[in-house]
Amino acid sequence: MDRFVKNFIIVSIIYLAIASVVGILMAMNVNMLTLKFIHSHFMLIGWVTMMIYGVGYHILPRFAGRLLKSKTMGEVQFYLANIGLIGLVVFYTLKAYYPDKGIYATLTAISGLIEVFSVFLFLYNMLATLLAKEED
Repeated sequence: MDRFVKNFIIVSIIYLAIASVVGILMAMNVNMLTLKFIHSHFMLIGWVTMMIYGVGYHILPRFAGRLLKSKTMGEVQFYLANIGLIGLVVFYTLKAYYPDKGIYATLTAISGLIEVFSVFLFLYNMLATLLAKEED
């Protein structure tokens, strides 16, 4: 298993644990419901999407009988996806607590763009792998 694939799977499990703890905190104390953005993003992007990336990178090229287009792109995507997710939850939360600080809205948007760019890296890498012309 490639290192970046293993990293995607490991961080997805870590995000699941964090999101679960945040979910329990919200269930126990309604004042913690302000953490629902963190909870939902760690669950959906952190746990589900990162796991899909890891399993997708490992399984889909094998199903297609091809080598992955770019392992380097997969590595870069791993870091960008995590930087984007952490940036989203940190800066969005800071924006919620300090709405008069415009920098947090800007940093949230930049983090979101980083996350979306990482999605497009995955999309390109997978499509370039799966739709590559067969070698004769």
